[in-house]
Amino acid sequence: MSSSKIRAKSSDYELGSLLRHWRSVRSTSQLDLSLDTGVSQRHISFIESGRSVPSRKTLLDIAQALDIPLRERNTLLQAAGYAPMYSESPLTALEMQGVTKALERMLRQHEPFPAVVMDRHWNVLMANASTPRFFSHFIDMAARKGPRNLLHLMFDPHGMRPFLADWENIAQSLIQRVHRESIARVIDDGTKELLAALLAYPGTKREWKSPEVQSIVPHTPVIPLRFIEGDNVLSYFSMVTTVGTPQTVAAQELRVECLFPADDATEARHLMMMKADGSQSVNETR
Repeated sequence: MSSSKIRAKSSDYELGSLLRHWRSVRSTSQLDLSLDTGVSQRHISFIESGRSVPSRKTLLDIAQALDIPLRERNTLLQAAGYAPMYSESPLTALEMQGVTKALERMLRQHEPFPAVVMDRHWNVLMANASTPRFFSHFIDMAARKGPRNLLHLMFDPHGMRPFLADWENIAQSLIQRVHRESIARVIDDGTKELLAALLAYPGTKREWKSPEVQSIVPHTPVIPLRFIEGDNVLSYFSMVTTVGTPQTVAAQELRVECLFPADDATEARHLMMMKADGSQSVNETR
């Protein structure tokens, strides 16, 4: 058998393994996938066994039906011998300029409260001016080496952890958010590594890694982040924004997280902190 045929056979096998993997992730049978895509069950079986190579359109239809993330769709296309379809250019790429400008506008408009842009693994890509000012009231942010990761900041005993009231409950809820907010509900290898690193911190519990475990705070609409600042306890909650119709990997994977005061006392104290730190007043930011 020629080397080209061997490579083709290997590629077909990889494609079949990938499709079986995604059907398993989505708990979808070949029959279900056939009904969702209009592709015959026989053809799907042949693709998975390496006896047939699907057209590009058929493969994209299957990927859409299985809700496969854009990054992994590129992997699927390459396994079938096709060129990647979705750009993996970074946020700083020219094609992302419109999105970047929108993100910068959102960050500015959220002053004087913290707001960050993160990738799928919670690494901070962008932040408004209030973010480092806020956290520097608790720790020396300049001493922390990049890239900065929001979850490590919260779990690290040398980070924000000593300043978080009810840290265990907050940490557990953050672990659940990793599962809940993963792209297309997929825990990829990078996310698995992140979870393992978080659960390696002292004081964490192995059962937190289960997505079924839930933190419950009765009589509250959200689980607040409560920061201990001297004699004060500041209570915040966050809102997360994603791109509605992403067509690039970077656009699909980014998230904007904005921190809001959960009560009037926190808002008043926060504004005093920012004003003392040289931040703009509320009127100046509107």
